[in-house]
Amino acid sequence: MKSFSLNYVELLEYQQNRYPYLMIDSVDEVIPGKSAKGYKNLTNNEWFFPSHFPGAPNMPGALQLESFAQMLTIAITTLPGNKGKTTRFISNEMKYYKEIVPGDKMVIETEVTFWKRGLFKGTGKAYTNGTLASEAKMVICIPDIFEQFIPKKEKDKK
Repeated sequence: MKSFSLNYVELLEYQQNRYPYLMIDSVDEVIPGKSAKGYKNLTNNEWFFPSHFPGAPNMPGALQLESFAQMLTIAITTLPGNKGKTTRFISNEMKYYKEIVPGDKMVIETEVTFWKRGLFKGTGKAYTNGTLASEAKMVICIPDIFEQFIPKKEKDKK
């Protein structure tokens, strides 16, 4: 499939999260079923900076992971028939290398490494000022698709 980009309004068609929990601002390139790349601009006005941490604000690791998941989800929900579908996190493995602070542009690159029967695995990396800030491996599913392939118990078949 050909690559394309999504501005903030367009990405809302494919992503279930909304402000203040939408952790991506733009998708610069998506190749459906393969990868998605984009960014999140971080300003002093982000809702989490005042409490994380006063005097030394930085983006919480859980929100960095959420930004990876949202970007990776774009790579799958742009496939035909998946537009706007709900996704669920199954597992992750995260590594942090440097703080992401107000004023940073967090460049997010994700890649799908497995996609079958509503289950997908992938990787995500975040860069600020050209330096790797964090990375993750993730497993996510689309329940509507995934549940169709779960074997039914005998009593559930009746």
